[in-house]
Amino acid sequence: MLHTTTTPSARRRAFRDGLQSDRLLRLPGAPNPLGARMIAEAGFEGVYVSGAVVAADLALPDVGLTTLTEVASRTAQITRVTDLPVLVDADTGFGEPLSAARTVQLLEDAGAAGCHVEDQENPKRCGHLAGKHVRPVAEMVRTVRAAVGGRRDPTSSSARAPTPPPSKGSTRRSTARRPTSTRARTWSSPTRCPARPTSSGSGPAWRSRCS
Repeated sequence: MLHTTTTPSARRRAFRDGLQSDRLLRLPGAPNPLGARMIAEAGFEGVYVSGAVVAADLALPDVGLTTLTEVASRTAQITRVTDLPVLVDADTGFGEPLSAARTVQLLEDAGAAGCHVEDQENPKRCGHLAGKHVRPVAEMVRTVRAAVGGRRDPTSSSARAPTPPPSKGSTRRSTARRPTSTRARTWSSPTRCPARPTSSGSGPAWRSRCS
């Protein structure tokens, strides 16, 4: 197969249907189109374009050095050869809220089924590295609103994952989780994170409000 046989909208609908089902979706990371083909042949449900993997393939550390153009280009290369939905790591949205909206649109153009952004301050760092700092909740809400508002295809999925705060000293893990869970609840609030409803009009609040 030289190219995909399905449309981006069809893959986005398949991805949304999978998210709203009770099935576990397995999306291994693909560094390149050949990796995506192997993932499909192995029977997985989707493909993940990891920011760390794209950076590594460019011989760069995962500290926010890759550009939106590089990520969108790699995404387009991967979506060209697979009928599976492709989820993209969009880092922090590559800038301020307007940049996050443009990120969503360029990834839509590249054929992505969805993307996620994180709430780190720029320059961001790999989630496994120390020295991370998160943005204030109000700032991240503006970014999420802009990203969701930037969608032109209502079947596109945009979501965010809160960055866990690094534990210090003898801090219990449950204590470290509290700020993260508070941030996560923010995105499920219709007053804080309004967005378009899902195409099916059903599903949990975070899907209808922030995806």
